Amino acid sequence: MSLYNNRYGSPRSFSSRSHGSLSGRPSVYRISTGFQPAMQRSSSNLNLSRLPPSSSSAFLLSSLPNMEVDPQMQQLRNQEKEQIKGLNNQFVNFIDKVRDLEKQNKILETQLALLKEKDAYKSNIDQITQVSANRLKQQIDALLHEKEKLQMELHNMQGLVEELKNRYEDDINRRNQIENDFVLTKKDLDDAYLHKVDNESKLDTLTDEIQYLKQLYDEELKELEHQVQNAKVTVAMDNSRDLEMKHIMDEVKAQYQAMAQKSQQEAEYWYNCKIEDMENQVKRNNEELKALKNEVNDLNRMIQRANSENEALKNQRANLESAISMAEEHGEDAVRNAKSHIRDLEEALKRAKQDMALKVREYQELMNIKLALDIEIATYRKLLEGEETRMHGQKPNLQANAIDKLASTLNFDVKSTPPVKAAPNPKKVLLVKTIETANGKQVTEGTEYSVQ
Repeated sequence: MSLYNNRYGSPRSFSSRSHGSLSGRPSVYRISTGFQPAMQRSSSNLNLSRLPPSSSSAFLLSSLPNMEVDPQMQQLRNQEKEQIKGLNNQFVNFIDKVRDLEKQNKILETQLALLKEKDAYKSNIDQITQVSANRLKQQIDALLHEKEKLQMELHNMQGLVEELKNRYEDDINRRNQIENDFVLTKKDLDDAYLHKVDNESKLDTLTDEIQYLKQLYDEELKELEHQVQNAKVTVAMDNSRDLEMKHIMDEVKAQYQAMAQKSQQEAEYWYNCKIEDMENQVKRNNEELKALKNEVNDLNRMIQRANSENEALKNQRANLESAISMAEEHGEDAVRNAKSHIRDLEEALKRAKQDMALKVREYQELMNIKLALDIEIATYRKLLEGEETRMHGQKPNLQANAIDKLASTLNFDVKSTPPVKAAPNPKKVLLVKTIETANGKQVTEGTEYSVQ
């Protein structure tokens, strides 16, 4: 390639514009070159009018064996053939690379389309999460309503228990009061019994005293009678006195007996009345006590039933609170899982966008490589066409050299060919790439080349 440029010169200028597209449309190139063969053969004016026809033909035939090919030219042609073979191999390799890049371009286009479809797809995770959250909220509201209802029932049961407790306390107070009354009544009964015993003891004492007085009066009477019998004195006054004493004693005795009998009757009557009152009071107290015991037993049963119902309500409340806490935990877990799933999806979407951006950059780089390869292929194609043109123009040059050599042998006036012009210095190619974007997406892409 360098030998070719040194000998024939490099292209002066070329410009190309390619708009990369995802559909793989072929690029359009406009190449203008000032390539021309460096060696030009000047026209030789040979004056062969002075030679006779027979001598000129003989001269030409005799001079043909001296037309030998230059070994340097042969070596140069061999080198150029080798270079053309190498360039052909590189060209084939470049074509294979272009095909591979086109395949990769199609793969990237498919991936880009899939990523665009994935990006355009809107998941209904938010709706599913919202529906689940609404369902859980409804369950929580129902559980809260049930909880309020149970709390109201519990409050009512607590009020009933409090009322029963107050009634029980009132009954206990009444029972204590009745027991106190019973104790007081029993004390009165004991006092009455003691009074009865005291009266009986007094009655016995009075009876003993009456018996003692009676015996005493009898002894005194006997003693008086014995004294009267011993004196043998009959006195009317004494008889009347004796009669009066007996009468007095009988009256006193009768009075004491009447008093004792009356006192005994009064004591027995009072005692019997008191005993009857006490027995009636005891009966009434026993009946009231029995009724109170029955009522207390009923209250105890009601309290036990209320306590069992209270325990059942407490257990139900605990179960409902545990169910509410479990439902809240499940709801919070569901919300956390939904949020984590949303974060994972957002991260996956972010990674997909990053991968898509990376693929787009890789695609742009591959398109730039493809563009450079297309330019290089076009350049090689142009060089090959120039080589073919040079190869076709080499035969007239060899004939012109042979005629010039013959003219110099015959001292003919032949104009020498102009010197070979030196190949111009290779020029630099400047790549200008233009990318238009809108809303973070690529709209158009342009590439311009200029020679400096």
